[in-house]
This record gives sequence, C-alpha cells and structure tokens, in this order.
Amino acid sequence: MPPAPGHPSTVAGFAGMARTIAADRPGWQPLVRYDPATRWYHRLRTGPGYEVWLLSWLPGQGSGRHDHGQSSGVFTVLEGELTEHAGGVGRTLRPDDLRAFAPGYVHEVVNLSLLPVVSLHIYFPGLTEMPMRPPHARTGVAEVAACTAAPATPPAG
Repeated sequence: MPPAPGHPSTVAGFAGMARTIAADRPGWQPLVRYDPATRWYHRLRTGPGYEVWLLSWLPGQGSGRHDHGQSSGVFTVLEGELTEHAGGVGRTLRPDDLRAFAPGYVHEVVNLSLLPVVSLHIYFPGLTEMPMRPPHARTGVAEVAACTAAPATPPAG
C-alpha cells in the first residue's frame, strides 16, 4: 500500500482539512483574539506547500478587494457571518459554508454583522503576495471575501 500523502492534493482534500479543523473547536477557539484596530490573524499550522490561518473580524472590519497571487485556497466561517463580494455578487457566508478559489480570483470580505466573526483560511502554496485591487467599477465598492496574507504580513481575509 502506498504511503499516505503529506497533505491533501485536491481542492476536496483541502476542503476536508478545513472541515476537520473547524470541527476541532477546542483546538482553535482558545487561540482567538480580537483587535479593534484591524483583523486579528494567527498562523494555525503549516505543512508541505500549504498554510492554515485563523482570523477574527470585529463588526465593520474587512479585507479590501484583493487576489492571492499564485495561491489557491479554501476558507470557511467558524463563528458568525461574513459577506463576500466577488464578480459584482455579494454572498453571506455562515458556519459550514466553504469557498474555494484559484489564482486570479478577486474578492473582498467584510463583517457586516453586529457580532464578531472567526474564519479559517488555507492557502496552497502558502500565501506570498496579496495584491490589493481598486473598488469594483460597476458598484464603486470594494468586493468582499476572506483571505490571508504572506507569512510576513497579516492575512487579508
């Protein structure tokens, strides 16, 4: 029998990893912090070719409109709800909702609710750039979605 891979090799595999980590509330919940000045972030784990980030969002905090360079990823909401804007469409994301994206995907994420939010983000390869984009031409607002930033910089959402 071949050895098990060191990490998932498909989007479904990374989605499964996100769901497994999300289900381990005692593993991530004590690490959550809230920062009134900016979204809080914590690199939860790394593996060969990927990073897992835990983020918190107070009401009104957002990522700004951006992409993730050459990274693909998945993210999910652990507590609360986030709003993602991508391609001129807004979506409300709640616990267990999962979004996957490929390089070139432009979005913005924001906490439009009155309660704090916690989300989980997995990037593969690990995030090394997160170019910010101007507001969406049609709506005049930045599009919303969750992401993270390079190891040296905070995740965007």
